[in-house]
Amino acid sequence: MNDEKLLNEVTSRAQAWLGKGYDAETQKKVKRMLDNDDKTELIESFYKDLEFGTGGLRGIMGAGTNRMNIYTVGLATQGLANYLNDVFKDKDQIKVVVGHDVRNNSRLFAETVANIFSANGIKVYLFEGPRPTPEMSFAIRLLGCQSGVIITASHNPKEYNGYKAYWDDGAQMVSPHDVKTIEYVNQLHDINEVKFKGNPELIEIVGEDIDKQFIDRIKTLSLSPDVIKRHHDLKIVYTPIHGTGKFLIPRSLANWGFTNVIHVPEQDVQSGDFPTVDSPNPENASAMAMAIKKAEEVGADLVVASDPDADRIGVVIKNTKGKYELVNGNQIVMIFLYYLMARYKELGKLTGNEYIVKTIVTTDTIRQIAEKQHIKLFDCYTGFKWIATVMRENEGKAHYLGGGEESYGFLAEDFVRDKDSVSAISLMAEIAAWAKDKNMTMNDMLIDVYMTYGYSKERGISVVRKGKSGAEEIQAMMKNFRENPIKEIAGSPVVKIKDYDSLEEKDLASGTVTKLVMPVTSNVLQYYTADGTKVSIRPSGTEPKIKFYLELHDKLECAADYDAKNEWADKKLDQIAKDLGIA
Repeated sequence: MNDEKLLNEVTSRAQAWLGKGYDAETQKKVKRMLDNDDKTELIESFYKDLEFGTGGLRGIMGAGTNRMNIYTVGLATQGLANYLNDVFKDKDQIKVVVGHDVRNNSRLFAETVANIFSANGIKVYLFEGPRPTPEMSFAIRLLGCQSGVIITASHNPKEYNGYKAYWDDGAQMVSPHDVKTIEYVNQLHDINEVKFKGNPELIEIVGEDIDKQFIDRIKTLSLSPDVIKRHHDLKIVYTPIHGTGKFLIPRSLANWGFTNVIHVPEQDVQSGDFPTVDSPNPENASAMAMAIKKAEEVGADLVVASDPDADRIGVVIKNTKGKYELVNGNQIVMIFLYYLMARYKELGKLTGNEYIVKTIVTTDTIRQIAEKQHIKLFDCYTGFKWIATVMRENEGKAHYLGGGEESYGFLAEDFVRDKDSVSAISLMAEIAAWAKDKNMTMNDMLIDVYMTYGYSKERGISVVRKGKSGAEEIQAMMKNFRENPIKEIAGSPVVKIKDYDSLEEKDLASGTVTKLVMPVTSNVLQYYTADGTKVSIRPSGTEPKIKFYLELHDKLECAADYDAKNEWADKKLDQIAKDLGIA
C-alpha cells in the first residue's frame, strides 16, 4: 500500500471516531491527530485494528483502532459476551470473573468489561481492586464460572495495557474457543453495537473471601513445614515492583511460616507509572536493582520479585563469590523441579504416574532431569495456556508435579491454570530453607543440578521493531530465516531444523523430514547443531519484537569448575549472537 492510499485509509477510519458513540475527550484526541501535519501518530493509531488474538488484546493505551481504550476493550467484550451467550445458552445463569492489575486505566477497563457483560445478562464477579492474574484463574474454578477476563499487560512498559480472556477451566482460551471468539468480535462493525450500560444487579464485588481461600489453598503445596519452623527467620527480600503482589505474597509467606520478609518500601507503592523502574520486568537486572541493594544492606538469604500482575517470578541468589546474581528463567524452573522431585522422593510420594511440562523454548536440561527421574515430560508451545492444555488432557489420569517456561513463569498447583508467582515465591522460600537445612546454598543446588543432569546455559535476546514498519520488518526477518536457513552456529554445523509453522523436522544429514506432532502450527523456528547448541526464533505474540533463545550444553565434572564453565559459555553465547547478527 502506497503512502497516499494508507493516509486516506487511516484518515477515513479516524473520522469515524468523530461520530456518535465516542466520548468528547476521545474525539478531541482524534481531531488533534487529524489536524497535526505530522501524521505518524495518526497512522500508528489507526492503520489497523488492535487484533483480538488467541490470548486477547495487548497494546499501547490511547485513542484509535490500534490502541487500548474503552472502545477496543468494549468490542472485544461484546464479541466474547455474544459467544458465551451462544455456547452456554442452556445455562440458567452464565457467570464470569473480571480482574485487573495496577496499570493506568486498568480499573476503568475492568469496570467497562463488567458493565458490558452484565448488560448482556451475564453475572459478573468483579474484584474490588487490583489482584494477581493467577487469583482470577483460581476464582473462575472456585465460583464455577464459564469465562473470565483480566486487564493487564503483564511485564510490559507503562504505556501498555492488555486484556486476557479465559475459559471455564481457568486457563486462557485455546481452540476452538479462541478462534470462535475472534470470529464473534470480528462480526462487530459499529461501536453502537456494544452494550456499555451495565446492570448493577448482575455485578457482585468480591475480594477478601477469595483472597483467603486462595492463600489457604497455596499453603497446601508446602512439602517441608518442619524445615520452615527451623528456618522461619530466613531473610527474604521481596518486591512487587509496584504491582498486585504487594498484599497477597507477603501474606502467603507469613501463612507458610516465614517471619522475616523484608520489603523495598519505594516499590510497595502501587502505581501504573512504575516510578522506580524503566520496565517492571523481574527478568531485567535493572528492575531488581533496588531489591538487590536492600539484600546487600541486610544480608538476605533470598531475593524474590513479582511483576505487575503477579504471575512472573524474579529470583536473586548469591553466586560462588558471594555476590547477588539474577537467576534466569530456565534456572528457576530447574530449581523448582529439582526440589519437587527430590522432596517427593524423600517423602515416598512418587508413584510413577507423575508428569511435568515445559515449553519448546525452555532448556532441554529439564528433559534430562525428567528422564533420569523416570517422570513423563510434555513439551508444548510458549505460553501457559498450552501448559494448561496438557493439564486438562491429563486431568484424572496422571499427577501434575509442576510446569514452567523460560520467561520466568512456574505453576506448582493444579487449582490454578496460569503461571503463579504467589505460590512460586512461597515455594521458592521453602526451597531456600530446605537448602539451608542441608547446609547448602541455592547456588550449590544449581551446581548440583548441572553436575547430575548436564551443564547448560541460556540467553534470551529480543530485537524490538516498533510500529507498522517494525511489524513488517519482523515478518521479513522470519521469512529470510526460512528461505535462507542457518548452516553453522559458532563453528558447529546445523544438523536439524524444526519449523513449527509447517510442522516439519528436517535431519540435514539424511534429508529425512518427519512431522511434528503439535495441536496447531506456530511461527517458531529451531536450529540444532552437532555440538548440542539450540537456537529458537519466534516473533512475540504480545509485543513488537522477535525473540531469540540461545541454549548450549556441555558437561560439568567438578563444582570448582563452575565459574570457568560460565565464562566459557558466556563467550560462546556472545559468538552465537554475533553469528546471528543480533549481538
